[in-house]
Amino acid sequence: MKKETIAITYGYEKDNNRTMNVPIYQTTAYEYSSIDSAARLFNLEEEGNIYTRLANPTTEVFEKRIAKLEGGVSALAVASGMASIFYSIVNLVKKGDNIIASTKLYGGSITLLTQTLSSFGIKVKYFDVHKADELENLIDENTKAILFESVANPALTVPDFDTITEIADKKGVMTICDNTIATPYGCQPIKLGVDIVVHSASKYIVGNGSAIAGVIIESQKAKAKLAKHEYFSKPDESYHGLVYINKFNSPFIARARLALLRDFGAVISPFNSWLLIQGLETLSLRIKQHSKSAKKIAKFLQKKGFKVNYPFLKTNENYAYAKKYLKYAGGIVSFEVESYEEAKKIVQKLRLFSLVTNIGDSKSIVTHPASTTHQQLSKEELVKAGVPEGLIRLSIGLENTKDLIQDLKQAIK
Repeated sequence: MKKETIAITYGYEKDNNRTMNVPIYQTTAYEYSSIDSAARLFNLEEEGNIYTRLANPTTEVFEKRIAKLEGGVSALAVASGMASIFYSIVNLVKKGDNIIASTKLYGGSITLLTQTLSSFGIKVKYFDVHKADELENLIDENTKAILFESVANPALTVPDFDTITEIADKKGVMTICDNTIATPYGCQPIKLGVDIVVHSASKYIVGNGSAIAGVIIESQKAKAKLAKHEYFSKPDESYHGLVYINKFNSPFIARARLALLRDFGAVISPFNSWLLIQGLETLSLRIKQHSKSAKKIAKFLQKKGFKVNYPFLKTNENYAYAKKYLKYAGGIVSFEVESYEEAKKIVQKLRLFSLVTNIGDSKSIVTHPASTTHQQLSKEELVKAGVPEGLIRLSIGLENTKDLIQDLKQAIK
Protein backbone atom coordinates (compact mmCIF):
# COMPACT_ATOMS: atom_id res chain seq x y z
CA MET A 1 0.00 0.00 0.00
CA LYS A 2 1.01 3.61 -0.62
CA LYS A 3 1.44 5.98 2.31
CA GLU A 4 -1.83 7.83 1.78
CA THR A 5 -3.74 4.53 1.99
CA ILE A 6 -1.76 3.34 5.01
CA ALA A 7 -2.58 6.55 6.86
CA ILE A 8 -6.32 5.96 6.44
CA THR A 9 -6.78 2.19 6.64
CA TYR A 10 -3.82 0.41 8.21
CA GLY A 11 -4.02 -1.34 11.57
CA TYR A 12 -7.77 -1.15 12.16
CA GLU A 13 -9.87 -4.32 12.07
CA LYS A 14 -13.57 -3.42 12.31
CA ASP A 15 -15.46 -5.04 15.18
CA ASN A 16 -19.07 -6.30 15.14
CA ASN A 17 -20.35 -2.73 15.07
CA ARG A 18 -18.48 -2.08 11.80
CA THR A 19 -17.69 1.51 12.74
CA MET A 20 -15.90 3.43 10.00
CA ASN A 21 -14.09 5.62 12.50
CA VAL A 22 -11.68 3.98 14.95
CA PRO A 23 -13.49 3.76 18.33
CA ILE A 24 -12.17 5.69 21.31
CA TYR A 25 -11.50 3.14 24.03
CA GLN A 26 -11.60 5.67 26.85
CA THR A 27 -10.86 3.22 29.63
CA THR A 28 -8.30 2.85 32.38
CA ALA A 29 -8.50 -0.92 32.80
CA TYR A 30 -9.72 -4.15 31.21
CA GLU A 31 -11.57 -7.10 32.70
CA TYR A 32 -9.63 -10.39 32.85
CA SER A 33 -11.34 -13.62 31.93
CA SER A 34 -9.80 -15.45 34.92
CA ILE A 35 -7.09 -15.23 37.56
CA ASP A 36 -4.95 -17.59 35.49
CA SER A 37 -5.33 -15.42 32.41
CA ALA A 38 -4.45 -12.31 34.41
CA ALA A 39 -1.30 -14.02 35.70
CA ARG A 40 -0.27 -15.00 32.18
CA LEU A 41 -0.87 -11.46 30.91
CA PHE A 42 1.27 -9.93 33.65
CA ASN A 43 4.03 -12.46 32.99
CA LEU A 44 3.90 -11.70 29.24
CA GLU A 45 2.89 -15.27 28.44
CA GLU A 46 -0.41 -14.19 26.90
CA GLU A 47 -1.20 -11.25 24.64
CA GLY A 48 -3.93 -8.84 25.65
CA ASN A 49 -4.72 -5.59 27.39
CA ILE A 50 -3.75 -5.15 31.03
CA TYR A 51 -3.94 -1.45 31.83
CA THR A 52 -3.94 1.67 29.63
CA ARG A 53 -0.60 2.72 31.11
CA LEU A 54 0.89 -0.05 28.96
CA ALA A 55 -1.43 -0.30 25.98
CA ASN A 56 -4.84 0.71 24.64
CA PRO A 57 -6.75 -0.44 21.52
CA THR A 58 -7.17 3.10 20.12
CA THR A 59 -3.52 3.93 20.73
CA GLU A 60 -2.49 0.64 19.14
CA VAL A 61 -4.08 1.66 15.81
CA PHE A 62 -2.11 4.91 15.79
CA GLU A 63 1.10 3.08 16.70
CA LYS A 64 0.67 0.58 13.87
CA ARG A 65 -0.02 3.32 11.31
CA ILE A 66 2.86 5.59 12.22
CA ALA A 67 5.29 2.65 12.38
CA LYS A 68 4.21 1.58 8.89
CA LEU A 69 4.46 5.13 7.53
CA GLU A 70 8.01 5.48 8.90
CA GLY A 71 9.08 2.06 7.63
CA GLY A 72 9.61 0.73 11.14
CA VAL A 73 8.65 -2.52 12.85
CA SER A 74 6.95 -1.12 15.93
CA ALA A 75 6.01 2.13 17.67
CA LEU A 76 5.19 3.46 21.12
CA ALA A 77 2.95 6.50 21.59
CA VAL A 78 3.60 8.58 24.71
CA ALA A 79 2.28 11.71 26.39
CA SER A 80 4.54 14.28 24.68
CA GLY A 81 7.38 14.79 22.25
CA MET A 82 9.78 15.36 25.13
CA ALA A 83 8.71 12.04 26.65
CA SER A 84 9.57 10.32 23.36
CA ILE A 85 13.07 11.82 23.39
CA PHE A 86 13.60 11.09 27.08
CA TYR A 87 12.49 7.47 26.79
CA SER A 88 14.60 6.92 23.67
CA ILE A 89 17.71 8.06 25.50
CA VAL A 90 17.19 6.48 28.93
CA ASN A 91 16.30 3.21 27.22
CA LEU A 92 20.01 3.05 26.33
CA VAL A 93 22.06 4.87 28.96
CA LYS A 94 23.17 4.46 32.55
CA LYS A 95 25.36 6.53 34.87
CA GLY A 96 28.76 7.12 33.27
CA ASP A 97 27.51 6.76 29.69
CA ASN A 98 27.40 9.54 27.12
CA ILE A 99 25.45 10.48 24.04
CA ILE A 100 26.49 12.66 21.12
CA ALA A 101 24.02 15.29 19.95
CA SER A 102 23.79 17.71 17.06
CA THR A 103 24.61 21.32 17.87
CA LYS A 104 21.37 22.19 16.06
CA LEU A 105 18.57 20.91 18.30
CA TYR A 106 15.25 22.00 19.70
CA GLY A 107 15.80 23.97 22.93
CA GLY A 108 13.90 21.48 25.08
CA SER A 109 16.17 18.68 23.89
CA ILE A 110 19.26 20.70 24.77
CA THR A 111 17.93 21.40 28.27
CA LEU A 112 17.14 17.72 28.78
CA LEU A 113 20.68 16.77 27.78
CA THR A 114 22.65 19.46 29.58
CA GLN A 115 20.57 19.85 32.73
CA THR A 116 18.33 16.90 33.61
CA LEU A 117 20.37 14.00 32.25
CA SER A 118 23.65 15.47 33.52
CA SER A 119 22.25 15.17 37.06
CA PHE A 120 21.81 11.44 36.35
CA GLY A 121 25.50 11.14 35.49
CA ILE A 122 24.91 11.09 31.72
CA LYS A 123 27.30 13.21 29.66
CA VAL A 124 26.67 14.83 26.30
CA LYS A 125 29.05 15.75 23.49
CA TYR A 126 28.09 17.85 20.46
CA PHE A 127 28.89 17.54 16.76
CA ASP A 128 28.22 19.46 13.55
CA VAL A 129 25.88 17.45 11.30
CA HIS A 130 27.68 18.90 8.24
CA LYS A 131 31.02 17.73 9.63
CA ALA A 132 29.86 14.29 10.68
CA ASP A 133 33.36 12.84 10.35
CA GLU A 134 33.88 14.35 13.81
CA LEU A 135 31.97 11.36 15.18
CA GLU A 136 34.95 9.09 14.56
CA ASN A 137 36.88 10.83 17.35
CA LEU A 138 33.92 11.64 19.60
CA ILE A 139 32.59 8.09 19.98
CA ASP A 140 34.10 6.11 22.86
CA GLU A 141 33.27 2.87 24.68
CA ASN A 142 30.61 4.63 26.76
CA THR A 143 28.80 6.30 23.84
CA LYS A 144 25.33 4.83 23.55
CA ALA A 145 23.50 7.06 21.07
CA ILE A 146 23.75 9.84 18.49
CA LEU A 147 20.82 12.30 18.52
CA PHE A 148 19.96 14.67 15.66
CA GLU A 149 16.98 16.11 13.76
CA SER A 150 16.06 15.50 10.11
CA VAL A 151 15.22 19.20 9.85
CA ALA A 152 16.49 21.08 12.89
CA ASN A 153 14.21 23.35 14.89
CA PRO A 154 14.60 26.32 14.36
CA ALA A 155 17.91 26.45 12.41
CA LEU A 156 16.40 24.15 9.72
CA THR A 157 19.71 22.32 9.27
CA VAL A 158 19.54 19.07 7.29
CA PRO A 159 22.10 16.45 8.40
CA ASP A 160 24.55 14.33 6.44
CA PHE A 161 22.60 11.10 7.03
CA ASP A 162 25.00 8.89 5.09
CA THR A 163 28.09 9.77 7.11
CA ILE A 164 26.29 9.74 10.46
CA THR A 165 24.72 6.33 9.98
CA GLU A 166 27.83 4.81 8.39
CA ILE A 167 30.02 5.76 11.35
CA ALA A 168 27.35 4.81 13.91
CA ASP A 169 26.89 1.37 12.35
CA LYS A 170 30.63 0.80 12.22
CA LYS A 171 30.96 1.70 15.90
CA GLY A 172 27.77 -0.11 16.98
CA VAL A 173 26.15 3.08 18.31
CA MET A 174 22.39 3.68 18.11
CA THR A 175 21.12 6.62 16.05
CA ILE A 176 18.02 8.58 17.12
CA CYS A 177 16.48 11.03 14.65
CA ASP A 178 13.75 13.54 15.48
CA ASN A 179 11.58 13.69 12.35
CA THR A 180 8.97 16.14 13.65
CA ILE A 181 9.32 18.90 11.05
CA ALA A 182 9.80 16.77 7.93
CA THR A 183 7.19 14.12 8.90
CA PRO A 184 7.20 10.66 7.27
CA TYR A 185 6.14 12.28 3.98
CA GLY A 186 9.08 14.65 3.90
CA CYS A 187 11.82 12.30 5.10
CA GLN A 188 12.14 8.64 6.05
CA PRO A 189 15.16 8.40 8.36
CA ILE A 190 14.82 4.62 8.75
CA LYS A 191 15.29 4.15 4.99
CA LEU A 192 18.36 6.38 5.35
CA GLY A 193 19.88 4.03 7.93
CA VAL A 194 18.61 5.45 11.24
CA ASP A 195 17.79 3.07 14.11
CA ILE A 196 15.17 5.00 16.08
CA VAL A 197 12.82 7.81 14.97
CA VAL A 198 10.95 10.13 17.33
CA HIS A 199 8.24 12.73 16.79
CA SER A 200 6.52 15.43 18.70
CA ALA A 201 3.13 14.31 17.40
CA SER A 202 1.69 17.54 18.82
CA LYS A 203 2.93 19.25 15.67
CA TYR A 204 2.23 18.19 12.08
CA ILE A 205 0.83 14.76 12.91
CA VAL A 206 -2.18 16.09 14.82
CA GLY A 207 -2.06 19.18 12.63
CA ASN A 208 -4.29 21.63 14.47
CA GLY A 209 -2.73 22.14 17.89
CA SER A 210 -5.36 20.06 19.69
CA ALA A 211 -3.24 17.39 21.43
CA ILE A 212 0.10 16.94 23.19
CA ALA A 213 1.72 13.65 22.20
CA GLY A 214 4.93 11.91 21.16
CA VAL A 215 5.88 8.70 19.43
CA ILE A 216 8.95 6.45 19.10
CA ILE A 217 9.48 4.15 16.08
CA GLU A 218 12.00 1.31 15.93
CA SER A 219 13.71 0.10 12.76
CA GLN A 220 14.33 -3.52 11.88
CA LYS A 221 18.10 -2.97 11.89
CA ALA A 222 18.15 -1.74 15.49
CA LYS A 223 17.88 -5.26 16.88
CA ALA A 224 21.38 -6.26 15.77
CA LYS A 225 22.95 -3.41 17.77
CA LEU A 226 20.72 -4.05 20.77
CA ALA A 227 21.90 -7.67 20.92
CA LYS A 228 25.16 -6.32 22.40
CA HIS A 229 23.44 -3.99 24.87
CA GLU A 230 23.04 -5.17 28.45
CA TYR A 231 19.51 -3.77 28.89
CA PHE A 232 18.29 -5.96 26.05
CA SER A 233 20.61 -8.99 26.17
CA LYS A 234 20.57 -9.62 29.94
CA PRO A 235 17.61 -10.86 32.02
CA ASP A 236 15.08 -8.35 33.33
CA GLU A 237 14.34 -9.58 36.84
CA SER A 238 11.12 -7.58 37.04
CA TYR A 239 9.76 -10.05 34.48
CA HIS A 240 11.36 -13.16 36.01
CA GLY A 241 14.45 -13.10 33.83
CA LEU A 242 12.90 -12.13 30.50
CA VAL A 243 15.49 -11.26 27.83
CA TYR A 244 14.07 -8.65 25.46
CA ILE A 245 16.28 -9.49 22.51
CA ASN A 246 15.14 -13.13 22.67
CA LYS A 247 11.42 -12.57 23.07
CA PHE A 248 10.65 -9.54 20.89
CA ASN A 249 11.20 -8.62 17.25
CA SER A 250 11.26 -4.98 18.36
CA PRO A 251 13.12 -5.09 21.70
CA PHE A 252 13.67 -1.32 21.92
CA ILE A 253 9.95 -0.56 21.86
CA ALA A 254 9.18 -3.56 24.06
CA ARG A 255 11.47 -2.34 26.84
CA ALA A 256 10.34 1.28 26.46
CA ARG A 257 6.77 0.10 26.93
CA LEU A 258 7.18 -2.64 29.54
CA ALA A 259 9.81 -0.96 31.70
CA LEU A 260 9.92 2.81 31.06
CA LEU A 261 6.24 3.49 30.41
CA ARG A 262 5.40 1.16 33.29
CA ASP A 263 7.70 2.99 35.71
CA PHE A 264 7.70 6.63 34.48
CA GLY A 265 4.10 6.64 33.28
CA ALA A 266 4.08 9.34 30.56
CA VAL A 267 0.95 7.77 29.10
CA ILE A 268 -0.95 9.14 26.13
CA SER A 269 -4.71 9.61 26.52
CA PRO A 270 -6.80 7.34 24.25
CA PHE A 271 -8.68 10.44 23.11
CA ASN A 272 -5.40 12.09 22.06
CA SER A 273 -4.48 8.92 20.18
CA TRP A 274 -7.80 9.21 18.35
CA LEU A 275 -7.01 12.83 17.45
CA LEU A 276 -3.64 11.70 16.05
CA ILE A 277 -5.38 9.08 13.93
CA GLN A 278 -7.58 11.81 12.44
CA GLY A 279 -4.48 13.91 11.80
CA LEU A 280 -2.67 11.13 9.96
CA GLU A 281 -5.53 10.87 7.47
CA THR A 282 -4.84 14.35 6.07
CA LEU A 283 -1.11 14.66 6.79
CA SER A 284 -0.06 13.93 3.20
CA LEU A 285 -2.19 16.81 1.90
CA ARG A 286 -1.24 19.24 4.64
CA ILE A 287 2.53 18.75 4.53
CA LYS A 288 2.54 19.44 0.78
CA GLN A 289 0.68 22.71 1.26
CA HIS A 290 2.69 23.75 4.32
CA SER A 291 5.91 23.15 2.37
CA LYS A 292 4.69 24.91 -0.78
CA SER A 293 3.60 28.00 1.15
CA ALA A 294 6.77 28.04 3.26
CA LYS A 295 8.98 28.09 0.18
CA LYS A 296 7.03 31.02 -1.27
CA ILE A 297 7.36 32.97 1.96
CA ALA A 298 11.05 32.10 2.26
CA LYS A 299 11.64 33.50 -1.23
CA PHE A 300 9.69 36.65 -0.36
CA LEU A 301 11.75 37.25 2.78
CA GLN A 302 14.97 36.60 0.89
CA LYS A 303 14.03 39.22 -1.72
CA LYS A 304 13.52 41.67 1.16
CA GLY A 305 17.19 41.22 2.05
CA PHE A 306 16.91 39.04 5.14
CA LYS A 307 19.10 36.04 5.88
CA VAL A 308 16.53 33.27 5.52
CA ASN A 309 16.71 29.68 6.68
CA TYR A 310 14.80 27.25 4.48
CA PRO A 311 16.46 24.10 3.12
CA PHE A 312 15.00 24.28 -0.39
CA LEU A 313 16.34 27.76 -1.14
CA LYS A 314 19.14 27.24 -3.66
CA THR A 315 21.39 29.70 -1.83
CA ASN A 316 20.97 27.91 1.50
CA GLU A 317 23.85 25.85 2.90
CA ASN A 318 21.44 22.93 3.40
CA TYR A 319 20.18 22.85 -0.18
CA ALA A 320 22.34 19.93 -1.37
CA TYR A 321 21.40 17.89 1.71
CA ALA A 322 17.72 18.75 1.29
CA LYS A 323 17.75 17.67 -2.36
CA LYS A 324 19.42 14.40 -1.40
CA TYR A 325 17.44 13.42 1.70
CA LEU A 326 14.11 15.30 1.75
CA LYS A 327 10.94 15.29 -0.30
CA TYR A 328 9.36 18.09 1.74
CA ALA A 329 10.98 20.36 4.33
CA GLY A 330 7.79 21.22 6.21
CA GLY A 331 6.32 24.62 6.89
CA ILE A 332 8.97 26.24 9.08
CA VAL A 333 10.86 29.32 7.91
CA SER A 334 13.21 31.37 10.06
CA PHE A 335 14.86 34.67 9.26
CA GLU A 336 17.29 36.99 11.01
CA VAL A 337 16.97 40.67 11.82
CA GLU A 338 19.60 42.92 13.37
CA SER A 339 18.65 42.64 17.04
CA TYR A 340 16.26 41.41 19.68
CA GLU A 341 14.52 44.79 19.68
CA GLU A 342 14.00 44.68 15.91
CA ALA A 343 12.61 41.15 16.16
CA LYS A 344 10.27 42.28 18.93
CA LYS A 345 8.90 45.13 16.80
CA ILE A 346 8.18 42.86 13.82
CA VAL A 347 6.53 40.16 15.91
CA GLN A 348 4.26 42.66 17.65
CA LYS A 349 3.06 44.09 14.30
CA LEU A 350 1.98 40.76 12.85
CA ARG A 351 -1.79 40.15 12.71
CA LEU A 352 -2.37 36.79 11.02
CA PHE A 353 0.61 35.14 12.71
CA SER A 354 -0.15 34.35 16.35
CA LEU A 355 2.67 34.61 18.92
CA VAL A 356 2.79 31.00 20.11
CA THR A 357 5.50 28.48 21.06
CA ASN A 358 4.31 25.71 18.78
CA ILE A 359 4.73 24.61 15.17
CA GLY A 360 2.84 22.46 12.68
CA ASP A 361 -0.56 24.02 13.31
CA SER A 362 -3.12 24.77 10.60
CA LYS A 363 -2.90 28.37 11.86
CA SER A 364 0.24 30.39 11.18
CA ILE A 365 2.49 30.99 14.17
CA VAL A 366 5.42 33.28 14.97
CA THR A 367 7.96 32.58 17.69
CA HIS A 368 11.05 34.38 18.96
CA PRO A 369 13.17 31.36 20.01
CA ALA A 370 15.88 33.25 21.92
CA SER A 371 13.32 34.55 24.41
CA THR A 372 11.20 31.39 24.60
CA THR A 373 12.15 27.89 23.42
CA HIS A 374 15.93 28.55 23.70
CA GLN A 375 15.86 31.08 26.53
CA GLN A 376 18.00 28.90 28.81
CA LEU A 377 21.02 29.20 26.48
CA SER A 378 23.78 31.80 26.76
CA LYS A 379 24.48 34.14 23.83
CA GLU A 380 27.37 31.93 22.75
CA GLU A 381 25.24 28.79 23.00
CA LEU A 382 22.46 30.48 21.01
CA VAL A 383 24.85 31.15 18.14
CA LYS A 384 26.12 27.53 18.20
CA ALA A 385 22.52 26.31 18.11
CA GLY A 386 21.77 28.51 15.11
CA VAL A 387 19.46 30.73 17.15
CA PRO A 388 20.85 34.29 17.27
CA GLU A 389 18.88 36.84 19.29
CA GLY A 390 17.41 38.39 16.13
CA LEU A 391 16.04 35.12 14.74
CA ILE A 392 12.29 34.95 14.08
CA ARG A 393 10.68 31.57 13.45
CA LEU A 394 7.53 31.25 11.36
CA SER A 395 5.33 28.17 11.24
CA ILE A 396 3.40 28.60 8.02
CA GLY A 397 -0.20 27.45 8.32
CA LEU A 398 -2.86 26.67 5.76
CA GLU A 399 -4.14 30.18 5.21
CA ASN A 400 -3.84 31.75 1.77
CA THR A 401 -0.17 32.50 1.13
CA LYS A 402 -0.93 35.93 -0.34
CA ASP A 403 -2.60 36.98 2.91
CA LEU A 404 0.37 35.78 4.95
CA ILE A 405 2.84 37.65 2.73
CA GLN A 406 0.74 40.80 3.01
CA ASP A 407 0.84 40.49 6.81
CA LEU A 408 4.63 40.15 6.72
CA LYS A 409 4.92 43.16 4.39
CA GLN A 410 3.12 45.45 6.80
CA ALA A 411 5.12 44.15 9.76
CA ILE A 412 8.61 44.56 8.28
CA LYS A 413 8.18 48.10 6.88
